[in-house]
Amino acid sequence: MNIASLFVRNGKTLAEQPALAEGARILLNHGQLAERAARIAGHLVNTLGLKPSDRVALIMRNCPAYLELLVAGWYAGLTMVPVNAKLHQREFAYILDHSGARLCFATSDRIDEVAPLADDIPSLGQVVEVGAADLGTADPVFMVETQPSAVAWLFYTSGTTGRPKGAMLTHKNLLSMALSYFIDVDSIAPGDAVLHAAPMSHGSGCYIIPHAAAAACQIIPESGGFDPAEMAELFQAHQGITVFAAPTMVKRMAEHRAMVNATNPGLKTIVYGGGPMYQADLAKAHQVFGYRLAQIYGQGESPMCITALDKRAHADVDHPRYLERLRSVGKVQTVMQMRVVDEADTPLAAGELGEVVAKGDTVMAGYWRDEAATRAALKDGWLHTGDIGSVDEDGFLTLHDRSKDLIISGGANIYPREVEEVLLKHSDVVEVSVIGQEDDEWGEVPVAFVVAQQGVAVNPETLDRFCLDHIARFKRPKRYHLVEALPKNNYGKILKTVLRQRLRGDC
Repeated sequence: MNIASLFVRNGKTLAEQPALAEGARILLNHGQLAERAARIAGHLVNTLGLKPSDRVALIMRNCPAYLELLVAGWYAGLTMVPVNAKLHQREFAYILDHSGARLCFATSDRIDEVAPLADDIPSLGQVVEVGAADLGTADPVFMVETQPSAVAWLFYTSGTTGRPKGAMLTHKNLLSMALSYFIDVDSIAPGDAVLHAAPMSHGSGCYIIPHAAAAACQIIPESGGFDPAEMAELFQAHQGITVFAAPTMVKRMAEHRAMVNATNPGLKTIVYGGGPMYQADLAKAHQVFGYRLAQIYGQGESPMCITALDKRAHADVDHPRYLERLRSVGKVQTVMQMRVVDEADTPLAAGELGEVVAKGDTVMAGYWRDEAATRAALKDGWLHTGDIGSVDEDGFLTLHDRSKDLIISGGANIYPREVEEVLLKHSDVVEVSVIGQEDDEWGEVPVAFVVAQQGVAVNPETLDRFCLDHIARFKRPKRYHLVEALPKNNYGKILKTVLRQRLRGDC
């Protein structure tokens, strides 16, 4: 089983159907995409000497080459390592070294940061700038047959320890994810399309697979990112479009005049996820787009798959518990088992709060080179999500809190401990606690409560510059509160609940 076989099949059976577009312009049909994948794979294998299961990193903004390289890598039996292109250079270095990447592709906006890393990372043989040369001119090779358990995608997600962890996603994981999408979320047909406005390195990248399975077209915006005005134009230029969007993106789309004043005829489905969608924002989105929204709850360790709230549920306005269901994340997906458990992993009754655990064919094989983290996350095959939720009598899951204190800002994950550890390196900082604060634009933003050395006046601007030297810009706190002490319990644990109350003005 090789997930690239989906693209090979399309190249034979639906060769003339559009496969890849940049903006309104079709670049490749499925026959051409399959051929380019075989030729680029030939370059990777015969020119660069890569072997099956070698890791290849992609530090790239959204662009047509992203899809070509991803498919070619799978075609050659390689393990692809998509990396968030917004990360800090030090974070790039850690992921490249930890994954043992032998090759890294980088777009021009990141090449100056990435290229020098090859001198310090033993495994990294070469950093290639995307677009510097056409890799699709080599002789084609045959697709490598891989085992279902072979790792196709090494997905790095930041962890509460402050170090990213690589979730090993197999070819079987990705195929199961695609099949569940068709059953539990939405239908796709040849001639439909997916618009990659969110980063292909994580959220939007997962949608490549089900759309490839249905021979749909992959659309890359010319801007390479999220621009509501540009998206409104593409909703006129293409048909049957699905777009994945974080809740903050959905809100901005629903408020943009280009979409409010149009019928958006090419838009079929907006799938939202990655954070809570406020009821008022969801109502506005329904008003602008109609009942074309669906929700998915998953994690990097089980991509796109734990629960789903499909378009039918969003449109079922006459149901007596309609608003309750809109506040939920839906029902367990077909390929999954899901339950809520207590601290002893005992299943809880309907309505009781506990940790959400999930089991199924989309759950990762484990964390790359991290047996301890794997044992902690996977117990008897059950993925412990760290999310606190409850299931109602109809099987709808509602999330109430995140036990790992994850902050989701604009759809991007920010782990407080990672930011706290950076701030604690500053010589003037004694203690720090980072929490999320609600924000109209981003959903949440990180806020830091800082205790300084006695007699030292810490400048927030200084702390901000310090953070920018160590972590990605989007992770740094948006506000700093200088306090004399942090609230703690009898055991010395910082009480983040009290800090959240302070932000709300409750105390």
